Amino acid sequence: MRGRDRGSLGDGSGRGVGRLCEQEKTVMTKDWRARAGSDFSCEKTPVTASRGMAVTNHPLASAAAVEMMSAGGNAVDAAIAALFALTVVEPMMVGIYGGGTALIRLADGREVIIDGLATAPGEARPDSYTPVSDSWPTYMETEGRRNRVGAAAVPVPGNLKAWCEALDRFGALSLEQVMEPAIRHAARGFRVTPYLATCIAETAEDMALDPVIAAIFLPGGTPLAEGALLVQSEYARTLSAIARHGPDHLYGGALGEQVTTYLRQAGSYVSLDDLRHYATVDRQPVRSTYRGVDIVGVAPPCAGGVHIAQMLNLLEAFDIGALGFGTAQTTHLMLEVLKIAAVDRRATTADPAFVDVPIARLISKAYADLRRPEISPDRASAYQARILEVESANTTHVTIADGQGNIVTSTQTLNSLFGARIMIPGTGIIPSNYMYLFDPHPGNALSLEPGKRITSGISATIGMRDGAPYFAVGLPGAHRIPSAVFQFILNIVDHGMNLQEAVEAPRLFTWGQEAEIEHGIAETVRTALAGLGHQVLPVNHVAGGMGAILFNADGSMTGASCWRADGTPMGVGGGLARKQATFWADPTRSRP
Repeated sequence: MRGRDRGSLGDGSGRGVGRLCEQEKTVMTKDWRARAGSDFSCEKTPVTASRGMAVTNHPLASAAAVEMMSAGGNAVDAAIAALFALTVVEPMMVGIYGGGTALIRLADGREVIIDGLATAPGEARPDSYTPVSDSWPTYMETEGRRNRVGAAAVPVPGNLKAWCEALDRFGALSLEQVMEPAIRHAARGFRVTPYLATCIAETAEDMALDPVIAAIFLPGGTPLAEGALLVQSEYARTLSAIARHGPDHLYGGALGEQVTTYLRQAGSYVSLDDLRHYATVDRQPVRSTYRGVDIVGVAPPCAGGVHIAQMLNLLEAFDIGALGFGTAQTTHLMLEVLKIAAVDRRATTADPAFVDVPIARLISKAYADLRRPEISPDRASAYQARILEVESANTTHVTIADGQGNIVTSTQTLNSLFGARIMIPGTGIIPSNYMYLFDPHPGNALSLEPGKRITSGISATIGMRDGAPYFAVGLPGAHRIPSAVFQFILNIVDHGMNLQEAVEAPRLFTWGQEAEIEHGIAETVRTALAGLGHQVLPVNHVAGGMGAILFNADGSMTGASCWRADGTPMGVGGGLARKQATFWADPTRSRP
């Protein structure tokens, strides 16, 4: 990557115009604590750099991203390298046989969403599974858990095609270059983190049913422990073949034939034709405003962009900054708007190819004005919303920016921990179990149909101020993701928190029943909320590890991750030597 001289910046947009200066941010940071009803201390430290920033949920993935930027790549190269690396070091969360969405802002100002979400196979039908119940909490379960564990739970994947398309369209490096860190870590191995060890132990009972995946993660019948060396030789060979042959190796090629032959024999609906005809979708971002900040979010079937905009619109009429962070008044209002958004999400958000999603109405200020009077300041409302609780919180996210002005915020997943909890023999591939997200009951908006995309809470978001990037953020956490990004925006815009505080601050969530409140919210506030009629449920954490980047007035970037996952920000600073080789080459002259 080139040094940070203005001549080398992509569009020279001068990001940071209109940004708070450091002195103003310091004053606001002190001020929010003076008004707060709850206080907290940050557990991690942020990183600031000028030439690139990568925030991912594993240090080796962040290192892969930094390696690409240091080798002349841009944020897209870095993001794809990080995602491939995560398939190795976070195999329980993400894989090439998964799905996800990326929001990309290019240095020239273009914005694109690449929808790589998984789809239902062509042979899938609304009644492909037999539900065990018509009521909650077992509404989504089916006989034999066929939509949840094993080959029948496997959809048509989008990740590999989406990543390769993003690289081909917007990257500067080759597929072989960006895949090299992942291949290296798979072949040589890496040390199992406590987080990965816990996930293996939690899913050991299911993985033990498949001898192929058990051989890797349960050697000798015992789950891999923290610190164990995890080598994935077959997966390294698969990645190497993809690096040579490209994504068509899976989408209709020899690898795809190997994968579908096994899956079909094991009871899957996925065919080679499904892989051959899978296509990503370019979507238009959902754009809204909040107190002078332009919010750029992802579009349906991802729920985040629409419902974050809706919640911010509802709160814009209240002076949230004056009410204070973590106070009973603020948290009550937040819970109420979360309930309204949950009701609307359940009723309207699905694959727009199959369901008419009224995006413009939902994100309009007029619609917020219509709904806002329903919020009572002194009692909890009686909304009841049932969003699909089976959407898994086991996801991963990368937020990456380079010194040229390119930004990528992307959420990817296998759905459940280790997806379908099987492995394709001879490949090291763990397929997702996205079929679990389709309603097994026919006749509903989220019911199973051939080619339908799953609906997700993905909320990759970019904030703009005065035409320049302000922040980029995202996280895992299923249907709790929009609520967490919504709260991050309040923390930055209303409460004036610094970036580290904004990602680590205690969170809350509700979908209309229990009000999940992290323990960091003061007990007195939880008691007050209960007095207003909220069914308070104290929890250890809401959603997963957030990764965010703040774009500073001086052109630098600050990256931060929170305590809820293994998130690690890494930056690229420094730069190349001054162009004075000819001057220095003369030994008779002194150097400056």
